[in-house]
Parts: sequence; structure tokens; C-alpha cells
Amino acid sequence: MSNRHLGRTLAMQTLYEWDFNGQKRTDLTATAKANVEKFAPGFDDIDFTLQIINGILKNLKPIDQIITKYAPEWPLEQITVVDRNILRLGVYELKFAPDIPPKVAINEAIELAKTFGGESSGKFVNGVLGAIYKDMGDAPKEAAVPSKK
Repeated sequence: MSNRHLGRTLAMQTLYEWDFNGQKRTDLTATAKANVEKFAPGFDDIDFTLQIINGILKNLKPIDQIITKYAPEWPLEQITVVDRNILRLGVYELKFAPDIPPKVAINEAIELAKTFGGESSGKFVNGVLGAIYKDMGDAPKEAAVPSKK
């Protein structure tokens, strides 16, 4: 498994835990580090994982609006916690991460959905992200909400 794929997996696991527990915390650094220790000892790119997590949290409202627009038959709260957070990760990378090629963002999200989601999760994630990508055309990615340091 590549380092970046593992980083995305850890980000998804951390976001799942955060979402499952009611989205009460806004700093998930400790949770992400605990997940690295538990699931990927020796993983050396926590910064990539935290960049994804913090990017999603800072852009959560527009990301969720995009998901709602492209999955209108599925209210956000009715999408499984796993699929919802995989979609958040995919939309973040697709729309807000200028260093991630769109096809990589889609393929990585599909792989996460196949691994962690239900029987039809891969098709669902592919359909939503594929529609977003199709509508993006050649438009540049949106500017992410800047980090506060």
C-alpha cells in the first residue's frame, strides 16, 4: 500500500470516528496520531493525513453542499458514515486540493469505498464523484479556506 493511500485511509478512519461521535471536536490531531499508532505503526507521513483532515474540516460546509447537490436522492444524514466521509475526502481532493489530479482523487475514493464501504459503495462514490468531475470540465479547483496557523 502506498504511503499516500495509507494516509487517506487514516484520514477516512479519523473522520469516521469524528462523525460517528457527533462531530464534537474540531482538532483531530490527537485522534489521527492515535489511529496511526494503532493501525499503521511506522507510518511517516502524518502531515499528509492531517492536511486532508484539516482541509475537509475547514471546507466542510461547501463540501457537504456539493455532495447534497450531486446525490439529491440521498440526504447527507442518510448516507452511511463511511460513505459520507469517503465522499468528503474525494470531494475535498477533487475540488480543493490543487496538487491532487482529479482522476487520482476519484480512484482513491473508489478504492476506499470498496475496502471499507458496503457492497454498492464503490459504485455510489464513483457515480457522485464522476458527476462532479464531469461538471468541472477544465475549470480550476476552488480555493480552499486558508489554514489558521
